[in-house]
Amino acid sequence: MTDTTLPKIALVTGARGGIGQAVVQGLVARGYVVYGGGRNLEQTAAAIQPLGARAIELDPTNLESTAAAIETIATEHGTLHAAAHCVGSLLLKPAHLTSAAEWDSVLLTNLTSAFYLLRSVVPKMTAGGSVVLVSSVAAQTGLANHEAIAAAKAGISGLARSAAASYAQRGIRVNAVAPGLTQTPLTTKLTASEPALKASIAMHPLGRLGQADDIASAICYLLSSDAAWVTGQVLGVDGGLGTVRPRG
Repeated sequence: MTDTTLPKIALVTGARGGIGQAVVQGLVARGYVVYGGGRNLEQTAAAIQPLGARAIELDPTNLESTAAAIETIATEHGTLHAAAHCVGSLLLKPAHLTSAAEWDSVLLTNLTSAFYLLRSVVPKMTAGGSVVLVSSVAAQTGLANHEAIAAAKAGISGLARSAAASYAQRGIRVNAVAPGLTQTPLTTKLTASEPALKASIAMHPLGRLGQADDIASAICYLLSSDAAWVTGQVLGVDGGLGTVRPRG
């Protein structure tokens, strides 16, 4: 369903990624004016301008860069109506093999960047604004060798719920989605071999891996007025991995 009060202004960070591009495309289709944020302005523009979106330079791991990009958008349009944080990384190592530098990097790229976006965008939103962060099924279900990423993504789930409580009286909604294994350039190595692919599929009760559009459609829903009475939720989009066990 298309919002009737459009055009609205949306920001998508991590816009060059598989899920980010799908969110950009979904929001453009709903009639939003969409800005895609990325460190490399030229590469970001090449990825999203063909989708009908605008590129803006934004380093999600830097608070000043994030705030400056959001200030630019808000100054031009008066407000932001929607923001999706699609920035992420993936590290699969047990704790005893994870270096301090790797731990810090995972937290910065995933959790701290989400906080920077939330901190910067909420002051520019009015009632009806919506923010969606990306958590992971690994934050809920114990998966081997996911310690760092699971901790970061669990932090995102908590961040979304707490922020939803903080900003509800202002009419700003904050939610998160928690994907299962989704086929994007980031996860290509995990399913590169046939045995690895079969094992990954078998973990998901619905019998397939996620696609970027599966996650993007949930994000676009939560950003839109279709979800006007939804806040503080972590929506599992995981083929059942987080809550269902496949029949043996």
